[in-house]
Amino acid sequence: MGIDPGTNLLGFGVLRIVGRKPEYVDMGVLDLRKEKDAYSKLQAIYDCISEVCKSYHPDELAIESPFYGKNAQVVLKLGRAQGAAMIACLESGITSVTEYAPRKAKEAIVGNGAASKEQVQLMLEKTLGVKLEADHLDATDALAIALCHHFQTVNPVSAATGKGGWEKYVREHPERLKK
Repeated sequence: MGIDPGTNLLGFGVLRIVGRKPEYVDMGVLDLRKEKDAYSKLQAIYDCISEVCKSYHPDELAIESPFYGKNAQVVLKLGRAQGAAMIACLESGITSVTEYAPRKAKEAIVGNGAASKEQVQLMLEKTLGVKLEADHLDATDALAIALCHHFQTVNPVSAATGKGGWEKYVREHPERLKK
């Protein structure tokens, strides 16, 4: 499952991995703009993500990490939203949580960390073979985070080495070199 946390709109996306192939399951947006205060937003996030976890029983969570903009208060609020979503997932039994920067997910899906939300949606449609609603861009961002996580876990360089690149991978797996 992927989550794009937000204090006004929160997106979630669920993929099923069959073998090594990702399949679209569901996605949605939680609209928090009508909630009366920050604490009711956090409760709504927790409740929504708990329900998604009960419905789909995801094994892993990939979540967008807050990024620093011009206002530190925004990062604090996003961190709270992220925390509410993480707790809901952890309480449902998910033991693997991975954070991805927004640029990392866009780069994994589109090949460009500065890609637009519309470009991300188009590539998700092509990759997953589904038509996605244009008014769910926060959900497609969450789906992109989930797919980014899948790509990271099946890519031997990313999965085996984390950091260090090809040199480290070759050093740790000399049997993979052709002679």
